[in-house]
Amino acid sequence: MLTQLDVATRDLHAGVDGYWLDLMASGVTREQYRSQLVRVYGFEAALESALVTTPNLVLADRLDRTRSGLLAQDLLALGVTPGRMTALPQADITSFDDPIEALGWKYVAERPTQLHSAIKRNIVARVPHSANALAYLSAYDGVAAARWQSLGMLLDHISRRPLAGERLVRAAKAAFSTMGKWFRESGYVSFL
Repeated sequence: MLTQLDVATRDLHAGVDGYWLDLMASGVTREQYRSQLVRVYGFEAALESALVTTPNLVLADRLDRTRSGLLAQDLLALGVTPGRMTALPQADITSFDDPIEALGWKYVAERPTQLHSAIKRNIVARVPHSANALAYLSAYDGVAAARWQSLGMLLDHISRRPLAGERLVRAAKAAFSTMGKWFRESGYVSFL
């Protein structure tokens, strides 16, 4: 199912991947890193809230996949004040009707974790004083591939239901569109 989702959404990847790939550039700055974390926080915090309220969604490792708190920790380390943190905007993501729709969105949020290790190495090498602001990128250290495989097995299992594969693809496309729009429109917010 991961391969099917990847192929079906490939034309939407560039709209979000570029923001992550910018963090792997040789000229990456502290401001770029902070700006991307703000974008991701606004998306992931809203998504996590929607996932919590999704009926019948059971994720064995739900707490391990909850990362908005780690993003907040990193943003605080990067100089965002607690007052500004509470005022950060969030994407408009409402509760999902069922686990199939929720998992299509979860696929989109989990996909960039495969790049986090490489991004973290680049941030450490190029962004001074970033060592205390890496909790989010470190969340899956040593387990990213296993987590991705675990999500894939869950998606394979749920895709056995009638029309589930098509619904997962529709949900993933909606999530990519929402994330791409959110990333474009949230832009850089000044905190200092």
